[in-house]
Formats: sequence, structure tokens, C-alpha cells
Amino acid sequence: MATSSSVNFELDVASYVEEAFERCGLEVRTGYDLKTARRSLNLMLADWANRGLNQWTIEQTSITLASDINEYPGGTLTITVGASGSFTVGETITGGSSAATASVTSLPSSTTMAITIPSGTFTSGETLTGGTSAATTTLSAAVDLTTVQKTIDILSAVITRDSTDYAITRLSRDDYLGIPNKAQTGRPSQFFLDRQVTPVLKVWPTPENNTDVIKFDRLVRMDDADDYTNTMQIPFRFYPCLAAGLAYYLSIKRAPDRIPLLKAIYDEEFNRAMEEDRDRASLTITPGLSYG
Repeated sequence: MATSSSVNFELDVASYVEEAFERCGLEVRTGYDLKTARRSLNLMLADWANRGLNQWTIEQTSITLASDINEYPGGTLTITVGASGSFTVGETITGGSSAATASVTSLPSSTTMAITIPSGTFTSGETLTGGTSAATTTLSAAVDLTTVQKTIDILSAVITRDSTDYAITRLSRDDYLGIPNKAQTGRPSQFFLDRQVTPVLKVWPTPENNTDVIKFDRLVRMDDADDYTNTMQIPFRFYPCLAAGLAYYLSIKRAPDRIPLLKAIYDEEFNRAMEEDRDRASLTITPGLSYG
């Protein structure tokens, strides 16, 4: 017998909901059934972000550093303007009507600026003025913080200088706070991620030029379940886990008698999926040697 030669099986949101209801011994009958299931699905995805590392949600991000600026978005933050050529890297821009401010970290093109996280909220169409250059331009669209806010954590980072990558180490909040002179300049060797709603990446020493690039692997949140025809942003090996998890979440609301069974299945499926979704590199442990 011939096999299908097909490897494109994929469930959309509505199919996951239907499968979960069937595991609860129920049927989807109303629009509210779909709505409550989709809400549970999105809450479960948020829980997955707290449970550990999902390999497929790692993105490598690069940010060009700017001299004397030590705080950057925990992702890329670029705005579109009428013209950027007259502005200078490192200067502060101010919104004419909003009075919001941010620092320019690079000028990727003639109509874009990479900036730090704004203090205040820029308004689409307002005039931006450079604090050093006195240049002006118009902001073409509201500042979108989505790509920064989707950052869950930063796993590792390097500084690239003259085509060479230099590993940098992570600091805790207390360690970063305890640095006596945060304005000291040099090639950054340490970083701290301030995990706010809009994460802030802080580096030390403060960059000494406008050419170093920080590259980091960041863990980002999965795409939401919005339209019922959407497919989910997960690899096929997590399909059983997602179906089992949604069934368990729904049982809490609709089938309490099945909670123990569905929870046990969900835990088993989740553990199996996470065991497979791991870094398989060899682990080498080297003892530290100290001499008195």
C-alpha cells in the first residue's frame, strides 16, 4: 500500500476547540463556547511562557549601539519619519505636541530612526526636533512597541566589533544597581534586562562608539489565537500537548468530573514534548581552580 506522502497536517483554532470539547464529553454549540475556549487557549500559551524554554520561540536580534547611551529596547524599535538625514546619532528627539522624548541610537535609512524606549507617547504626525542638531521632521506613524513587548527574556548576548564577537555576561538587578560608575565608557562586557511591560536592555560599560553591535537571543511570546481559522505557532510535535492542555483548561469550567484524567494526560503530554524540545549539545563541566 502506498503512503500519503503528505506531511502538512495542521489544526486551526476551531479544530483544537472542537477536539478539546470532545475530550470533555461535550460539543461546541454556541458562539460563546468558541469564545471561552479561545480565551483559555491564550491563557494557556501565557502559562507555557512561564514553564520553560520553547526552542521555536527564540529570535536573534541585533541593535547598533550608540556612544554614551547605555539603555536600549529589549528588541528592535524603529520609527518612520519624513527624513532622518539631518539628525545625529545619540541626540535626544522631542515631540512637538506630545513633549515625549527618546534618544536616537542609529539611522538605518533616510526615513527611519532606531530609538530608545520613549519617555511619554509620541503622536503620529507630530514634529520631532533634534536636541543637538535642531533638525526637524514629521513622525509618520505612532510608535509601535509590540516587537519589544513580545520579549520574554534574553538568553545570551555578544558584542560585535570589527567582525569579532565578544561574549558578554548577564547581571542581576542588584549587581547592576551596585555598579559605582554606570557612565564609564568602553566595550560593553555585561548586560541587565529590566523585565518591565516594555523590557529595557541595559549594558555596561556604556558604549564608546556608534559602530559596536549587540546581538542577543531572545525568548519571545507566541502569536495569539485570534481568528478561529488561524493555525497556531507551534511545531507539529506539540499538537497533542496543546489539544490536551486546552481540554484540561475547559474541563475546569465545563467538565469538573474529568479534571483529574485530563490533567494527568496534559501533564504527560507536556513533559514528553518539553523533553524532546531541548538543546542536545554536549554538556561539559570544568572545575574551577583557585590558588591561595
